Amino acid sequence: MRVDGREIPVQGSLLQPLRRRTNDQLRVVLAALCMGAVIATSLITRGRWEAVENSVSDLIGVASPEVSTRIYLLYGAAIVILPFAILVGLVLGRRWKLLAGYATAGLLAVVALSITGTGVSAPKWHLDLDGHLDTFVSQFLDDPRWIAMLAAMLTVSGPWLPARWRRIWWLLLLAFVPIHLFVSAVVPARSMLGLTAGWLIGALVVLFVGTPALEVPVDLAVRILGRRGLRVDALSVLSPTGSGPLVLAADCSPGWRKVDLGVDLRKAGADDAVILELFGPHQRSEGALRQVWHWLTFRSSETPAPYASLRRAVEHRALMSTAVARMGLSSSLAVAVSPLERGWMLYAHSVPAGTPLEQAEPEHLEAAWSGLRILHANQVAHGDLRPDNLRISGDRVHFEGFAHAEVGASDAQLESDIAQLLLTTGARFGAEPAVRAALATLGEDAVLAASGRLTKAAMPKRLRRVLPDADELMSATRHQVRTQTDSEVIKTEQVTRFSRNQIIQLVLLIGLVYVAYPFVSQVPAFLTELKTANWWWALLGLVVSVSKYIGTAVALWACASESVRLKNLVIMQFANTFAATTTPAGVGGLALSVRFLQHNGLGGVRATAAVALQQTVQVVTHIGLLILFSIAAGRSADLSGFIPNATVIYLVVGVLLGVVGAFMIVPRLRRWLIDELRPQIADVSTELLDLARDPGRFLLIVGGCAGTTLGAALALWASVEAFGGEVSFVTVTIVTMIGGTLASAAPTPGGVGAVEAALIGGLAAFGVPAAVAVPSVLLYRVLTCWLPVFAGWPILRWMQKIDLI
Repeated sequence: MRVDGREIPVQGSLLQPLRRRTNDQLRVVLAALCMGAVIATSLITRGRWEAVENSVSDLIGVASPEVSTRIYLLYGAAIVILPFAILVGLVLGRRWKLLAGYATAGLLAVVALSITGTGVSAPKWHLDLDGHLDTFVSQFLDDPRWIAMLAAMLTVSGPWLPARWRRIWWLLLLAFVPIHLFVSAVVPARSMLGLTAGWLIGALVVLFVGTPALEVPVDLAVRILGRRGLRVDALSVLSPTGSGPLVLAADCSPGWRKVDLGVDLRKAGADDAVILELFGPHQRSEGALRQVWHWLTFRSSETPAPYASLRRAVEHRALMSTAVARMGLSSSLAVAVSPLERGWMLYAHSVPAGTPLEQAEPEHLEAAWSGLRILHANQVAHGDLRPDNLRISGDRVHFEGFAHAEVGASDAQLESDIAQLLLTTGARFGAEPAVRAALATLGEDAVLAASGRLTKAAMPKRLRRVLPDADELMSATRHQVRTQTDSEVIKTEQVTRFSRNQIIQLVLLIGLVYVAYPFVSQVPAFLTELKTANWWWALLGLVVSVSKYIGTAVALWACASESVRLKNLVIMQFANTFAATTTPAGVGGLALSVRFLQHNGLGGVRATAAVALQQTVQVVTHIGLLILFSIAAGRSADLSGFIPNATVIYLVVGVLLGVVGAFMIVPRLRRWLIDELRPQIADVSTELLDLARDPGRFLLIVGGCAGTTLGAALALWASVEAFGGEVSFVTVTIVTMIGGTLASAAPTPGGVGAVEAALIGGLAAFGVPAAVAVPSVLLYRVLTCWLPVFAGWPILRWMQKIDLI
């Protein structure tokens, strides 16, 4: 490389590798949005497009016909010449690889807009010079394929072109809209479609092949170092540009100074060498997107103030390096910060001094924590304590990499530093020594508060990526903190705006709206019928429906060996109703039950086994009661109203057999049965055997399960009586159990729709008129489903607040 008449050798390639920049991705998204807007506008204003454009043209079209024709001819000639001018420029510049993308984009644009309902329509461009010249030009100006081809070619060749020429050619292409209006012509909607379609196709080609290697202004960086008193004799590429900067090592002439730098590079360990970091324009867009994402997902206390530009970000890093150097804790000294050409930024600093942390000895562990204590005493947070950013020099630690450092740091940022250093030192020296050194240096309160951030959400991905087995290391570090501080539990710090539980609750609320909508549509008719109801029977139905939740709680309490408080279990059943109703097949209720038992002292396997045991006994008790009440009914009934026909039964059986076959044939599913399901079945079988040896507990579980079924039946019977229906309790119990069993297979959350249809059909089968059956079933659902569901939401939030789940 030749700079100011001197030849400076460069070891390594300065060309950037092909990569998909953030700008390329944003270009595709923006082009797709513009194309969608054009299509939507065309469809909305269909039939009025030309009228609108003619009115606009009448307002601004002031040119005479002769002037309009000349302008039209001149602009048309420029548009026809434009692609050939770009082609000649690429050939003269020997951009041979670009020609393939250039031609591909143009061809794709023409083909894409040539597809019609009857096939591919070939362009009708011709060189019939016998007609008027304006007719020849207009076949290009008004053809969307030509506009699309130009837009695609300009988009593809843009990254290689000089910025001035790129802007001129885009301005020339976009000028076809005002030119049309100026000459009192109409801008065809298809031409606007061609412009946006060509832009999108070109953006997709650029995204597919990657952004080309752009010229890096290294020569200007060398001149800037010369003005700072450093004469560069040779350059070596340490790291090519990518997601990070282009990093170069510059060898400088010893003692060659024109001005005083204010620093002694030799004392800093630089040996007359300087590290150059060149940040390209793509880092600006990536950094902005990252800041926006953090602002959307993390709490305000977790996110630093956004940078207005790439220049401000680089300047911030240099200023933080200077501030930390005044404390004697920076491993390098800032030499130069300067903007370069084409949107590049230079940050030059001395070679980092000291030994990397990976080579540090155990006695250096205390030095690392002492250095962090000094930083925090000055209210400075580092923010990026990866192993590469900590270096040991003598008996002191020196920090490097201040891109995420902050002055006047918040408590959250200081705690994040402590958690990061716990992981970094734990990976090098072990979790136990790292925690012990942190406690000795910072104190128990600070380490306990910071250990709540030892989670994937709180630890930056850039740190977890470079640490081996980061998840296991976080778990081991939390264990050591609990052990060495004699703490029973470490409360996890929420760093995001929305926790996982809040997101789950939002999904459940959306599910609740979904399942409640069909019921809301029936509310007016139901309210009309409700005026004729006997409110005493309705009140009785509400009271007896509570026995359903008490029975379930008692059964689960006995299955958990009475190791949790029964009162809390009863309260949890209302929250359980909300979770079960808003999820298909009630899986949310089962998950909440397991979570509640785990949170109240049972292990994961034991809690799962208790819930599985309760569900198993519930099914057996349900079937037994169904047989018993069917015999007690002593009469036949037409059940065709709510029993599926043979086709549906055969279909369900076929699906079940297919699922069984898949589990037998697919190795992964078979291993899941063996490794996951079989141990749980074994646990349930063991619990059933234990129940057989404990009659008291067995009767308590069966009684609770029976209370669940009979409580629902009593609520339906009271609802039928409220509307004057004449039906026995035995009959209603059969309808409740059969209808509930059939509706449990429904894919809708809470069985909405299926439960109502099954119960109404069951009552009709036993002779209950539809005028009584329909409002009775709706009242029953209000008492046993909707009232508990709407009460379950605040109960669920309250239980979370007092740490019961």
